[in-house]
Amino acid sequence: MANVNIIDHPLIQHKLTLVRNKSTGSKEFRELVEELSLLMGYEVTRDFALEEVEIETPIGATVEKVIAGKKVAIVPILRAGLGMVDGMLKLIPAAKVGHIGLYRDPDTLEPVEYYCKLPMDVEERNLIVVDPMLATGGSASAAITFLKKRGVKSIKLVCLVAAPEGIERMQKDHPDVDIFVAAVDERLNEFGYIVPGLGDAGDRLFGTK
Repeated sequence: MANVNIIDHPLIQHKLTLVRNKSTGSKEFRELVEELSLLMGYEVTRDFALEEVEIETPIGATVEKVIAGKKVAIVPILRAGLGMVDGMLKLIPAAKVGHIGLYRDPDTLEPVEYYCKLPMDVEERNLIVVDPMLATGGSASAAITFLKKRGVKSIKLVCLVAAPEGIERMQKDHPDVDIFVAAVDERLNEFGYIVPGLGDAGDRLFGTK
């Protein structure tokens, strides 16, 4: 699938199985989502540009590599996306964090932005948008549309589990956005949940129903 990166490292697949298990409680679920986010972050940041710098080791001078290019911002889609922020920040501690919240208008069924707080220089940053689930793709697509309207040019979407329908929607609406997932599941059910999925990520993260 074009612009879809499935990260199938054994540690990620192992932890994803634990996340899917309905007997996994909120505390362990939160810890696993954080760990998965950190592990996935290695692949998400693989194409970061490098530049050479001269340093002194205890033995002598050398020319080595450091991260170059644009700075990073992590943007969770509220509320479930919050569970993926800390793992990403452990990998990229200098990243800024923005937040975007959406709800679906019951009459028009169109996504409505109810909250958006982004770094002042967001248009100059590489954005990593995080949300555990890519189901219909409606919320992710709308969030990325709102971000583009604010001048953002570089966006990656990172999810734990995706449905084919959500991937198709994202590829249609935002073919320029790379998608990173740990698994592509079978389908959506009649209620819009991913099958087999992992349930409602927000409820499982925060212990709500």
